[in-house]
Amino acid sequence: MRVKRLVATLLVGVLALAAVACGSSSKSSKLQNTDDTFVVGFDQNFPPFGYVDDNGEYTGFDIELAQEVAKRLDMECVLQPIDWDAKDLELEAGTIDCIWNGFTMNGREDSYTWSDPYMNNSQVFVVREDSGINSEEDLAGKIVDVQKESSAETALNEDDMASLTGSFSQLISVADYNTAMMDLESGAVDAVAMDKFVALDQINGKEDTYKILDYEISSEQYGVGFALGNTDLRDKVNKILKEMNEDGTFAEISEKWFGTDVSILGK
Repeated sequence: MRVKRLVATLLVGVLALAAVACGSSSKSSKLQNTDDTFVVGFDQNFPPFGYVDDNGEYTGFDIELAQEVAKRLDMECVLQPIDWDAKDLELEAGTIDCIWNGFTMNGREDSYTWSDPYMNNSQVFVVREDSGINSEEDLAGKIVDVQKESSAETALNEDDMASLTGSFSQLISVADYNTAMMDLESGAVDAVAMDKFVALDQINGKEDTYKILDYEISSEQYGVGFALGNTDLRDKVNKILKEMNEDGTFAEISEKWFGTDVSILGK
């Protein structure tokens, strides 16, 4: 009887531990990738590429592309929001299969295994319409926000940008573009450096309040970033993206979000 009671007690303990592990919401206990899931890491504050809509659902241009790719691969698309400055740790830990969220390839070519580039983009400055700032020269003595670990921050920290950034009163790194735009709206900063397509989305319907300077900080291409060496999954995604480009699905999704076909696949 004592043996039976001991076994029963041990089983209860094991089951309790399993329940705790499965019920935990911490990042360390995320479901690890399987052959049946496609776990997409993205910044949930990066419209129109990936964000939370009014219904509390994840959506965006890159989200729809990823979901269609997963569907055609007969895999479950798991959308995993991540802290952008921790994206490399997430990828290395295997908690995500890829980074897919307006992810710039330029300057990161050797840090990831990349899909083919699928669209062009650039980095620009957004200012208030009534700010009197009409060119990059007018940013001298001004305060500029930029998202931490973003392509805009990387570009502004390049040596050839030293004269421009050196003219700023301050260059402040913030957590996300929503914070940056709130800073701009309140007058806490004079400009925000960001991706052009994100800027267009942010000022849509507010063109009387904000404007984008003509000056381009840098030009770039977007791709899907996988862990170094993960060519198998990269090749599968590349194949599906090309199929979507050829059958018009990519263009359809692109028209929905941008009003034009932004694809550079096959070009």
